Amino acid sequence: MSTRIAVMGIIVENTDSVETLNALLHEYGKYIIGRMGIPYKEKNVNIVSIAIDAPQDTIAALAGKVGNIAGISVKTAYSSVITDE
Repeated sequence: MSTRIAVMGIIVENTDSVETLNALLHEYGKYIIGRMGIPYKEKNVNIVSIAIDAPQDTIAALAGKVGNIAGISVKTAYSSVITDE
């Protein structure tokens, strides 16, 4: 199975959606390399970045599910590094 490395940038504008986001990230936890969350209190948003190594369809599925959560937006940047496992 081929995997890719990617980074997801997630902006949380609705803090009521954080629990749903965390549950989803926990579900995909075996693929997540690292996670960084930054609360930006002055603007009332949270910024989350996720480093992930997974099959491309898994990354796309996660991004789609995150993007469907109310008050959350996501963008994904893919590296050209592809590995076979």
